[in-house]
Amino acid sequence: MFIDKLIDRIKEKKNPSVVGLDPRIEYVPRFIKEKAFSLYGENMKGACESILEFNKRIIDAVYDIVPAVKLQTAYYEMYGIEGLKVFDETIKYAKNKGLLVIVDGKRNDISSTAQAYSSAYLGRTEITCNKSEAAFDVDALTVNPFLGYDGIKPFIEDCKKYEKGIFILVKTSNKSSGQIQDLLTYQGKSVYEILAEYVEEWGKDLIGKYGYSSVGAVIGATYPNQAKILRNIMKHAYILVPGYGAQGGTARDAAHSFGRDGLGAIVNASRSIMCAYQSDTWSCMYGEERFAEAARAEAIKMRDEINEATGGY
Repeated sequence: MFIDKLIDRIKEKKNPSVVGLDPRIEYVPRFIKEKAFSLYGENMKGACESILEFNKRIIDAVYDIVPAVKLQTAYYEMYGIEGLKVFDETIKYAKNKGLLVIVDGKRNDISSTAQAYSSAYLGRTEITCNKSEAAFDVDALTVNPFLGYDGIKPFIEDCKKYEKGIFILVKTSNKSSGQIQDLLTYQGKSVYEILAEYVEEWGKDLIGKYGYSSVGAVIGATYPNQAKILRNIMKHAYILVPGYGAQGGTARDAAHSFGRDGLGAIVNASRSIMCAYQSDTWSCMYGEERFAEAARAEAIKMRDEINEATGGY
């Protein structure tokens, strides 16, 4: 079961954080770009070869200290077919290093299309009546609940069949999330509270040995007060916490998504780790050639801050 694998890795690494690999070409050190551009040209191919090398070196630097990486699909799709190749290669490289891979795709649609999305990331794609293959074959996927259970059910079914996980958007980290998520319903509850109740209900058949479900939720670190409320509603949902670091969320903010057992949440940081080498202090002392060391140092700092805030490990 996905959730048990995730918690086992968190306990093994003593680290409830995940490194987000959301690359843009401007994040890549100049010496990597220059080499790739000289070989492939200043085009999509050259940019993507740069990004792939960047991703691999960051994975090499952090795989022994984090349980998982999270890839946001948009940062690969923006580079077209070459970007999707990098997406696929990064997933394979991370899994070969023993990392779990969470894809942040926020997928959803009517049931038949949702099934296609689920097959692409969590399940298998039928080739003939006797043969099917995994496409991207990741461990978990973020999904959007806007279409209701019809658009969620295919993902849950594949979670059961293939031991995968999903994180359903409940309270996102962006500033305008309240325009819809904070609206009050006729029941006197906010939309995010109703969503949390559904997440708890939809995940009841996927509860693992630690008491948590493979059907989890997304709650931004930028909304700690809402996180307190939602943690009480979702007793069994594991929470993916974006918004830490560059978006302004702190370890103290993220701590509200954890349960009393010290489990219950995994916190993501992307830019603050990928671009750690760009800080004035690091760039002056060590330069961009040691960017992977900067990423590792930032990941360790994040781990320690979260553990201190939660009283864990």
